[in-house]
Amino acid sequence: MTDNLKPTLAAASLCATLAVWAGLAGAAGFALIEQSPSQIGNAVAGGAASAEDASTIYFNPAGMTQLAGRQIVIGVHGVNPSAEFNNNGSHMNAPLTAFPLTGGNGGDAGGWGAVPNMYLSWQLSPQWFIGLGVNSPFGLTTDYDSNWIGRYQAIKSDLMTVNINPSIAYKVNDKISLGAGLSAQYIDADLTKAIDFGTICNGGAPIPAGCGVGLTPQGGDGGQELKANGWGYGFNLGALFQVSPDMRIGVAYRSQIKHELDGDSTYTGVPVALGASRTFQNTSASADLTLPDSASVSVYQQFGEKWAMMGDITWTHWSTFDELRVKFANGAADNVTPENWSNTWRISLGLTYQVNDAWKLRGGVAYDQTPVSDTYRTVRIPDNDRTWLAVGASWRFTPAASLDFGYAHLFVKDASINKSEPVSGTVIGTYDNSVDIVSLGLSYRF
Repeated sequence: MTDNLKPTLAAASLCATLAVWAGLAGAAGFALIEQSPSQIGNAVAGGAASAEDASTIYFNPAGMTQLAGRQIVIGVHGVNPSAEFNNNGSHMNAPLTAFPLTGGNGGDAGGWGAVPNMYLSWQLSPQWFIGLGVNSPFGLTTDYDSNWIGRYQAIKSDLMTVNINPSIAYKVNDKISLGAGLSAQYIDADLTKAIDFGTICNGGAPIPAGCGVGLTPQGGDGGQELKANGWGYGFNLGALFQVSPDMRIGVAYRSQIKHELDGDSTYTGVPVALGASRTFQNTSASADLTLPDSASVSVYQQFGEKWAMMGDITWTHWSTFDELRVKFANGAADNVTPENWSNTWRISLGLTYQVNDAWKLRGGVAYDQTPVSDTYRTVRIPDNDRTWLAVGASWRFTPAASLDFGYAHLFVKDASINKSEPVSGTVIGTYDNSVDIVSLGLSYRF
């Protein structure tokens, strides 16, 4: 995917403010669940029912009916994913299968990055509430050393989204609240890889005139970069049920968002004899990407004045991501990567303890399924199942203001890969993966 298309000035400003870097996202696939500083400490358990602050706009807009007056939440999440590849016999394809792919293991494809978000809720009357959320629900970056074994399949994969989400909520009565929101979502993607022109020039019959002069397999690398961006639109719905004075149940749904990305494909190091080939000419490019819808059911239960427990089950419709197809304006053949992702479930449990008027402590666990099977795993997204352990705290330092702290370690199951692509070779090995998340947020009522 690639981009020549420039976003509007407003979108550019938002993207600069909400720059996203996340090697392995906090949620499975390339979803980003780091949407609330207060929720991270509970492993995002009870997100659709807790309604502690204005970040409920993302998880369940009906939760705004629990927030009197006006409130703003500003948060930033430091995400430190690690993805280290271990080679186990990666090799070139037929007729050169006896030759190993050269290069290193790629280093750590992850690293520290930031996921910021902002929410504003406003009570208009005893029954009506409005809000605005600006966040990034999807994002990904994997970045390998340029000379690594799998360079012909991927070097850098960078995807960023900015979601603008105005919302409204209505308190039907003391038992039922309803909410809805619209999403305007900007997406930007940048994919790079090396191209083995040495093999292309020496593996064909007939060999293009002059193409193979001085080139050997894996000895004449060039490169390709695909950049693209676009806008998509969707909605979210929610309901909150006050079952008893101490118990709430929340249900929420976020719609699919279909993106049409437009941009450019550019090449470097193309041999002169291949310059006339459409396959290696710079050209405009486009791709369609449907980001999945999701549904959540959450429970929040208070036990006396000190303790509260919360739980959440979230389903994500990842089967919408069946392939990544890039189309080229000059008539070159489509670049198609089969994905065939599966729908997933995320289950979480959390606990809070109100120490005193100023301090609240948090903890949580979660299990998050991957949508990626061993058969279709790629080096761009070496994802697997992850288990969360999280802790956090809130400090109310004035009657109107509080700070939220959260930390989560994600134990990611080792991911095996056996991925073959024409000319690019077959990458065989395993990934050692993990993620650390550190969150800080300010909540202010006015």
